[in-house]
Amino acid sequence: MRRIINPSLNDFERFVLFEKRTEPPFSGEYTDHFEKGIYVCKNCGIPLYNSSDKFHSGCGWPAFDDEIPGAIKKQLDRDGVRIEILCSYCGAHLGHVFHGEGFTQKNVRHCVNSVSLVFVPEGQKPPIDRMFFAGGCFWGVEHLFKQLEGVFDTRVGYMGGKRKNPTYEQVCTGLTGHYETVEVIFDPGKIDEESLVKYFFEIHDFTQEDGQGPDIGEQYKSVIFYTNERQREVAERIKDQLSQKYRVATQIRKASDFWLAEDYHQDYYAKTGKKPYCHYRRKIF
Repeated sequence: MRRIINPSLNDFERFVLFEKRTEPPFSGEYTDHFEKGIYVCKNCGIPLYNSSDKFHSGCGWPAFDDEIPGAIKKQLDRDGVRIEILCSYCGAHLGHVFHGEGFTQKNVRHCVNSVSLVFVPEGQKPPIDRMFFAGGCFWGVEHLFKQLEGVFDTRVGYMGGKRKNPTYEQVCTGLTGHYETVEVIFDPGKIDEESLVKYFFEIHDFTQEDGQGPDIGEQYKSVIFYTNERQREVAERIKDQLSQKYRVATQIRKASDFWLAEDYHQDYYAKTGKKPYCHYRRKIF
């Protein structure tokens, strides 16, 4: 996770988000808040929850029965009993998740501190957003996305499989179901989803079905992972447009857990000074 501390946070917000404390029950501004929109991380601004997944639990804190795909990291709390939830991007403490209480059909309750959140009304853009792209070796995909204006940050990892916290060696077997994936964090005020998707199609061979270039295997296939319906609609529309001229192998799938790759994979080409061996931009739009 990126260790980012927003300088605008006050002492109490820092106390909750980074010392993993809890605001008093029934004291937060979002406990009884049910307007349409999304809730983003108070520290970094990344989208965490949809208002459609919020419900009233009577517990004294905002409650959600689902998260935006790829937005939440879960880990054993320091008390050794509860499951803590954190922003998967910056690591800010959000609260805890509980199962089996029967509040909703999903039978899950994310108990979140209001002070960990900022509400963004429907129709407004969040400060930053994310999409996930798999298009062969993640070194090259990340390297090229980093050059795109409006991209705030990138991280490489694994998405799409069922094994928790897979290693590079496990993913390379092609048996875990994961794809080498790049998380693209972008500024919606500077670049939109359509530009990101078109750029992705231009930096890899989306017609190749068995991998990318010389990298053959399930983990190297082409996938766009969306985190909201806007991203899905844009990806499907552009794929349909390309399909009129090409045989498009790219899959479009809902994002799931994103497992960060080992440190030596992050910003690989910037660290080594090498160049991508099968990724480059070709103008097709």
